[in-house]
Amino acid sequence: MNKISAAEGILFVVSAPSGAGKTSLCRELVDSFPDLRQSISFATRKRRHGEADGVDYHFVDSDTFRSMVDQKQFAEWAEVHGNYYGTSLQSLEGAAKGGIDLLLDIDCQGAAQIKNNFQQGVFIFILPPDYEELEKRLRHRGTETDDVIERRLANARKEIPEARWYDYLVVNDNFQAARDRLIAIVTAERCRSDRNVHLLDKFTFEGDK
Repeated sequence: MNKISAAEGILFVVSAPSGAGKTSLCRELVDSFPDLRQSISFATRKRRHGEADGVDYHFVDSDTFRSMVDQKQFAEWAEVHGNYYGTSLQSLEGAAKGGIDLLLDIDCQGAAQIKNNFQQGVFIFILPPDYEELEKRLRHRGTETDDVIERRLANARKEIPEARWYDYLVVNDNFQAARDRLIAIVTAERCRSDRNVHLLDKFTFEGDK
């Protein structure tokens, strides 16, 4: 019997406008798949209350981040709301080679770079039901000024048209239903025949005799 070779890890890239529920849905997705690892991005923004370095983000200063850009250490990086965020190229390549499925929670700019440069990934865009509901959710958080909310809504109007080139669109009209849709996407992608052809190695076919 032939030994079944390990499959290459899958990169799941999730984007959404601020307020669409991306962070909470990604957290639920990781909880639903214990073997799905969430990628930890580098960030120059200040650490928020309750966040831990190396858990939520790798927090670095602007000089360190720019040095990493110059050394081409990022698979993608972007400026978002006045701060810099980036994904380590080494971490993506290591996960793929190690057969580790990775969840990457990034904005549209970064996702486009991943698609063009890394040339791997399953791209998922999370939509709010509509702009009115998106504004309601942003205001309900009570953590941002009116100016910040208006800026996030303006960014959403630029980001949502980018959803056309993503592989999947998930509307977060109901949190549990949106979570179930994401779970279904991950399950289906893991069952694709081109990702699992190694499972056939232990079978003998007529043409092989």
